Amino acid sequence: MGLGDKISNSAEEMSGKAKEATGKATDNERMEAEGKADQSKANVKQAGENVKDAFKN
Repeated sequence: MGLGDKISNSAEEMSGKAKEATGKATDNERMEAEGKADQSKANVKQAGENVKDAFKN
């Protein structure tokens, strides 16, 4: 996995965490759910990249 992919996935996960926290703080369930979804997407991408790396070696 390239460093750019790692950074991108981490940034997406951090953005999701921030969105989730903002949703909780403002009692906005939709924003909170979107934040959780963003985190899940980033984690799935990260897992896919880890699988690619495992087969390269």
